[in-house]
Amino acid sequence: MKILIVGNMGYVGPGVVSLLRRKYPNAELIGFDIGYFASSLTNVAFQPEVRLNKQVFGDVREFPVDVLNGVDAVVYLAAISNDPMSAIYEQMTMDINYRSCIQIAKKARELGVKSFVYASSCSMYGEADDYPKTEADTLKPLTAYARSKVAAEVELGPLANKDFTITCLRFATACGNSDRLRLDLVLNDFVAGAIISKEINILSDGTPWRPLINVKDMALALEWGVQRKASNGGDFLAVNTGTSSWNYQVKDLAYAVSEIVPGCKVTVNPDAAPDKRSYKVNFDLYKKLAPNHQPRYDLYATIQGLYDSISGMRLTDPNFRESKFIRLQVLAGLQKEGYLNENLKWIPEQQYEMEPAH
Repeated sequence: MKILIVGNMGYVGPGVVSLLRRKYPNAELIGFDIGYFASSLTNVAFQPEVRLNKQVFGDVREFPVDVLNGVDAVVYLAAISNDPMSAIYEQMTMDINYRSCIQIAKKARELGVKSFVYASSCSMYGEADDYPKTEADTLKPLTAYARSKVAAEVELGPLANKDFTITCLRFATACGNSDRLRLDLVLNDFVAGAIISKEINILSDGTPWRPLINVKDMALALEWGVQRKASNGGDFLAVNTGTSSWNYQVKDLAYAVSEIVPGCKVTVNPDAAPDKRSYKVNFDLYKKLAPNHQPRYDLYATIQGLYDSISGMRLTDPNFRESKFIRLQVLAGLQKEGYLNENLKWIPEQQYEMEPAH
């Protein structure tokens, strides 16, 4: 088997590569990534990409079709990956999360790829806290990120057929430890803040709902998507991916963190304007279709894992939200240093301003 992981050098990718290598020890695993976050490593003894047979660096917007030769399955993780980034880089969000995905999927089908797995998002339900949303409910995307996921699903659907199975995993909000840890995710941010400052300040009133999933359980779901047969869900499947027991209000997450991080105090802002990004999600379909790939991590185990990892990093800077662990800060820093242009494309090396010799 030959599997291509597109966007493998982010937060989710290292866990996916590790799991696929364990599951398919003799498979040929190929990574394709632009490398924005290649250096954002955390608490690791070696590069996660050593588990691959090959790492290809490139831009999905200029995808080299020959990378697909002989590939059996594609896992598409490439994305401008959260709401703050998509607000600033809206055009690039649509190009990377949606348009490039569709072009690669079309080429994959032409070249005989059997399975295409897309990392989608439950954020497409938008303002929806009245009851847990199922796959049949109306989509109300509130951000460019969510709109990009909806657009990709809409155009992926007609591409599926009996020879080309497409699985769109509508993931809950990611959390948990990774070889390339992100601290711009709600639970991860809370744990880091609790460790560094001994307090969690919730800017909202704490009532918005969020479904969560551990990043390692995301990898488990993606592996299921790789081997899913059309007889189990259809040629095209868009499925909420997570577990109903992980629907939490933001304040509940904060108080759970305070139970594990010693001396942590939680404050909320009862006068804050309502946060429209509030939704509960029903995951019954995923439980039915993937009974052997159900999430294995609970909230407290995930918090403990984050606590151990972040403590091991000896992260003490109260300005961690301006560090390399915040994806928007990484992109802004690369642009400031002249490595990326306004379209998030790498600037040719000969155009860098050379430092004088000493």
